[in-house]
Amino acid sequence: MENSKVKILFVCLGNICRSPAAEAIFSQKAISAGVAGRLEIDSAGLNGYHDGEPADQRMIRHASQRGYKITSVSRKIIPSRDFVYFDMIVGMDNFNFKELKRLASPFGAQEKVFKMTDFASKCSANEVPDPYYGGAAGFENVLDILEDCSEGLLNNIEL
Repeated sequence: MENSKVKILFVCLGNICRSPAAEAIFSQKAISAGVAGRLEIDSAGLNGYHDGEPADQRMIRHASQRGYKITSVSRKIIPSRDFVYFDMIVGMDNFNFKELKRLASPFGAQEKVFKMTDFASKCSANEVPDPYYGGAAGFENVLDILEDCSEGLLNNIEL
C-alpha cells in the first residue's frame, strides 16, 4: 500500500457507543505513534436508527475522562461503498462480525472483515459487549477492551 492510506472502518450495531469510541481511541493511538497521516479511520452502524446523531453522551463522557474526544456522527454502513473503499472493516461483537461477513459476500470482501478482539493482546474478551443498557462499569469495560485491541490493531497493520 505504498503512497496510500490504510482505510479502516469500525462497525457496531447503532454507531453510537462502541464503534465511535473505537474510532476515537484508534485515532489517538495513531497520532501518538506518529502514523495518523497514513490512516483513514471511520465508523458506522449496521442499522440506521441513529443516523446523523452524535455518540451516546455516556460514552462521550467516559471516553473524555481518559482523554479521548469522540466527534463522529452516526451513519449506517453502505455495503456497496464501504466494502469497496475500506481496507479493513472491524466489527465489535460476534453478531456484527457475522453480519458484516454476510454483507461483504456480494462484493468479494469477506477477507476485509475482522472482529475487534482479534487484535487483543492483554484482555481475554472475545467480543466488545454493547454497554448501551448497562451502567458506568459497562462503558469502562468497553473502553478497556478497545484500548487494548486498538494497540494490537495498530501493531498488526503495515504502514
